[in-house]
Amino acid sequence: MPKILIIDDEDQICKTLVKIFTRMNHWVNYSLTLKQGIEKVFAEEFDIIFLDVNLPDGNGLEAIEVIREHPFAPEIIIMTGYSDPEGAELAMKSKAWDYIQKSRSHKEFKFSLIRALEYRKQKQSKLHGKTIKRDAIIGESYLISKCLGKVSIAASNNLPVLIKGETGTGKELFSKAIHNNSKRLFEEFVVVDCAALPEHLVESTLFGHTKGAFSSADSDKTGLMKMADKGTLFLDEVGELPLSVQKKFLRALQEKQFRPVGGRKEIKSDFRLICATHRDLENMVKKKQFRKDLFYRIFSMNIHLPPLKDRENDIKAIALYHLSCKKVFAKGNSYTMSREFLEEIQMYEWPGNVRELINTIDLVCSDAGAGSTLFPYHLPGHIRAFNIRNKFDTPKNGYISAKFPFSYGEKPGSRLTFKDHIEKTKYEYLHDLLSSTKGDGKGAIKEACMVSGLSKSQLYRLIQKYNL
Repeated sequence: MPKILIIDDEDQICKTLVKIFTRMNHWVNYSLTLKQGIEKVFAEEFDIIFLDVNLPDGNGLEAIEVIREHPFAPEIIIMTGYSDPEGAELAMKSKAWDYIQKSRSHKEFKFSLIRALEYRKQKQSKLHGKTIKRDAIIGESYLISKCLGKVSIAASNNLPVLIKGETGTGKELFSKAIHNNSKRLFEEFVVVDCAALPEHLVESTLFGHTKGAFSSADSDKTGLMKMADKGTLFLDEVGELPLSVQKKFLRALQEKQFRPVGGRKEIKSDFRLICATHRDLENMVKKKQFRKDLFYRIFSMNIHLPPLKDRENDIKAIALYHLSCKKVFAKGNSYTMSREFLEEIQMYEWPGNVRELINTIDLVCSDAGAGSTLFPYHLPGHIRAFNIRNKFDTPKNGYISAKFPFSYGEKPGSRLTFKDHIEKTKYEYLHDLLSSTKGDGKGAIKEACMVSGLSKSQLYRLIQKYNL
């Protein structure tokens, strides 16, 4: 039975909708405040949420981002008592399912609900119906699962894909996953590192050249775009592609044919394009450092890979997987991570992301020797130093005063944004938690972790963030 939640401060509207949807054989609940509604969202699994815009304790549109963090995020239908084109536009950009004025008929509410449930059923059947070959993509966190869902969608079509993310997050790995789950998996996966190509060789590398096209062209050369025919062309760091080449590349992408440097005849190539970058291409377009028409062409689908620091629960899995690989290559010599070692690697922020973690594991294993138990002592000095500061240092300028204009003390009559309200609630919870566990000793920290369900590294980060 589908589960529906209504979040609206008007009691009569909630009761009316409960009656309508219950008659449709749905399980329905409601909340009169945003805070209570969010608590219910994360306490249960709802299929559809009818969300009011103006609530006494926050703006419904701001809550969409928070609701989207739920592992099984429900579809959201925004409700409003007045016409607001800008609010409607923001709701659509935030991937709300629909935007309805409360003055509309009951039939329209029922129709929107029926369509939203139909879409949700289709979406869930696709997610459960296809197993993704993920190769070395390790982790079960919500963020990485969301990216794998997009890989599944991308693999089912031939649209260009743009993969964004910090250096070391695994952009090439996800590109290969799209290729390996597509109908092109038995064809070539051709990699072009745009950042490593000298500008004067980019054109001939991509398009190829004929003998005598330039002084060093002593024979015909097939370009990488032709090599990717019927397969996938992966442009890594596409933001480094020179402007002088972008126009020609756009035409080749649209027409699926191009002329090699010095050539007279055009060559056809049916390649699927996947691009990756750590740069802000939209900002580059504004500064005229990247062509707008090419940007919109490659932005058909996009996947944003999260930094490793936002995937703390995946760190252990990645380390264990890499250690198991080392066991195979080291002819059975296994390594064991001590509990303290695991806590240390989960506490570190990994600015180099997965790549830095893997390189660090390699270094640690080399230092410890085959068959060893890994201890914090084996970690590089800069990681241990960072973690020590993270545990004990107090920031000179507290996070609160730097980021928020309000005091965490009570201010009668003050109105906070929804995000600030959430931050205030987190601060108060942590303050009470630490007060009840009496101090900052090891025993108190252990007790706080047991009560809250947080790991030590998560708790230390929050203590530093809120200057507690």
